[in-house]
Amino acid sequence: MILLYRNRPIFVYCFNHQLGSVHRDLAQLRTEKLLIGSVDALSAIGYCHNFGVGRNESLLSLAMNPVSLALQGVPEPNGFVFQHCYAESAVLHYDVNETDIAARNRYFPGELMRNLKLDHLPYFCSFASGCAGFISLLGLAGGFLSGSANERAAICVMADCMPPGVPYDMLQERILGSDHSSAFAVGPEQRGYQLLGINYYSTTRMKVPFVEIVKRTVQMIQELATNLGLDLAKSNIAIHYPNIFPETWAMVTRYLRNPHIEHVLDGMFERAHCMATDSVISLGKLHRSDRGRIHVVVNYGIGLHLGVCLLKETDES
Repeated sequence: MILLYRNRPIFVYCFNHQLGSVHRDLAQLRTEKLLIGSVDALSAIGYCHNFGVGRNESLLSLAMNPVSLALQGVPEPNGFVFQHCYAESAVLHYDVNETDIAARNRYFPGELMRNLKLDHLPYFCSFASGCAGFISLLGLAGGFLSGSANERAAICVMADCMPPGVPYDMLQERILGSDHSSAFAVGPEQRGYQLLGINYYSTTRMKVPFVEIVKRTVQMIQELATNLGLDLAKSNIAIHYPNIFPETWAMVTRYLRNPHIEHVLDGMFERAHCMATDSVISLGKLHRSDRGRIHVVVNYGIGLHLGVCLLKETDES
């Protein structure tokens, strides 16, 4: 599915994030029985540390700071869009003995917005796109603007923490995760990055060969560039990859055959994989006010949600 944003300029900005306060290395994670795979296998991929929520933290408290900072840049948003990788993150803890269904309905977005005194605004929430959530949020928030007369920005929020006692890694895929939250704005104000287009693919298969991921990613980037009339071979490009599968993304970069590409795999050793927040962190760090520079963001979700978007950097951070 290809979405193009030619008729009305849409911009992405106000990138903020926060990670859990507990910083562990692989040996500590193993000692605390929070690894299912081996330290050697994770280390060989490039992981060393991750972040988890502390005893005095919750997913709600983790998300308050990045959302509050985003609201400083967009004090009157037209609504919120939320995304979680884990279904458990979408609902806060409730008393299982509670018989009043209204009291059991503790959806994360509603609780956060009530705390911020913003419970009068519309909101939407999704967790089906997994770690491809950044791209799925762009598609939904961009739809608000492309088909609306409203000139106010939407705030996008991503937040996840591992359920207590569940390992932070995956055995077959060798992915180490961190507890995280992030927020950013999608609106008409010319700041940050202009959203040019999105290419999104999904399948319900549980396992997908790496060679297919490489081929599809290259094909989807090239298709999107062709539809936008961009010559990638002559463009100054940064490609943002998630903190997983470094060999896979290295192959994608090689197959694109552009000597001017900046290959971005940011902070994998130090903070591990922060799900869809990986994209927020790297886009916030790499904005250089280099007007016209192209940024490609690649998202991958388990099974296969594969999303790519093309952004054009503006001269306003």
